[in-house]
Amino acid sequence: MRQERNNIFAGIDWLLVLLYVLLVGFGWMNIYAASSNDEAREIFDFSTKYGKQLIFIGLSIPVIIFILFFNSKFYEQFASVLYVISLVLLAGVLVFGKKINGATSWYNFGGIGLQPSEFAKAFTALALAKLMSDRQYNLKLIKNQTKAFIVIFLPAFFIALQPDMGSVLIYFSFFFVLNREGLTLAYILFGTISIILFILTVYFGAKLILIICLSIITIATLYGVYKNKRFIRFNILKIISLYLFTTLFVLGIGYTYNNVLEQHQKDRFDILLGKIKDNKGIGYNSYQAEMTVSSGGFSGKGFLQGDRTQGNFVPEQHTDYIYSTVGEEWGFVGSSLVIILFMILLYRIIYLSETHTNKFGRIYGYSVASIFFFHIIVNIGMVIGLLPTVGIPLPFFSYGGSSLWGFTLLLFIFIRLDAHKKYDW
Repeated sequence: MRQERNNIFAGIDWLLVLLYVLLVGFGWMNIYAASSNDEAREIFDFSTKYGKQLIFIGLSIPVIIFILFFNSKFYEQFASVLYVISLVLLAGVLVFGKKINGATSWYNFGGIGLQPSEFAKAFTALALAKLMSDRQYNLKLIKNQTKAFIVIFLPAFFIALQPDMGSVLIYFSFFFVLNREGLTLAYILFGTISIILFILTVYFGAKLILIICLSIITIATLYGVYKNKRFIRFNILKIISLYLFTTLFVLGIGYTYNNVLEQHQKDRFDILLGKIKDNKGIGYNSYQAEMTVSSGGFSGKGFLQGDRTQGNFVPEQHTDYIYSTVGEEWGFVGSSLVIILFMILLYRIIYLSETHTNKFGRIYGYSVASIFFFHIIVNIGMVIGLLPTVGIPLPFFSYGGSSLWGFTLLLFIFIRLDAHKKYDW
């Protein structure tokens, strides 16, 4: 193994660093716009949301230095330890955490909140990379797939108990990573069909969808018999299993929707699918966010000139709905620029990941890209009304120290691994 240099900045990808600075800086400008008014715009007023975000940004610098300080092999050697620590913190928050907005997701240290689920994503990515980079690991084996699923969904299980279902959804982004490493497309296909069936069942009802599904299976079976009279003989068990599975699956969706989901969660789907319309009640946030984005037009109203943003039309606009501020004040041009910057970030991470000779760095890089991609698509889709309202922050834009530090941790661990990939074993 070649000796690494002591300079912690040697070999780092400055384009990724520049993109980070641009996104964090532009994100802060929009937090400033969303949480200030004409009477209180002192930049260094640390009692405000934008003032606190400045502190979080400032504290990100020592976090970055700390990440870059460690030898790149540290993250591979101690991936399992960091993963276990994250699980302990996720379990501990259920007992010692503070309940905010119906979820016990935060530790409170003297008035400072810390959300462990934001850091668990990075440590899960490290653990998954550690597991799958083993030379004896073969993802095509069921037992190894099971190990990967356990690593992915164990932290998701603790997060679901908080409950924070938005953060749980992020863990499904790891399937993109598994697919890159050789997992059959059948899993993603099954997931896609499941989503389609869920939407259709919610909209039309379980009975109608079940009848349609069973009819399709019956027609397919009859066609198989028509082509080959021995079709039934060789496929009878598969056909019966498909009938049973489809029946249980569709009825399970109906039962889950009606008896497991909270009322506010069902309302979000009903609004999105157009089953109900309530712009003054349960659909108020989504409606106002969409109106705020569309009011920006092509070029926007200008920085601090968004009347809907300044008038606080969108509740909690500085957090999950921050993209509506971008849409109003910067318009289509600014909104597109943000998406372009994110796409460049994702492309750069994937490109650099493919240059790694060490599987650990490649798998971790794809995990980072997948997590960012999922956050970006879901958050922006939620704000513009294409997806139901889910509590998922927009990376580097949404207000919050835990969110900012979690994304910083994700990105700069990858930057550290990439900077010293030529020293890989």
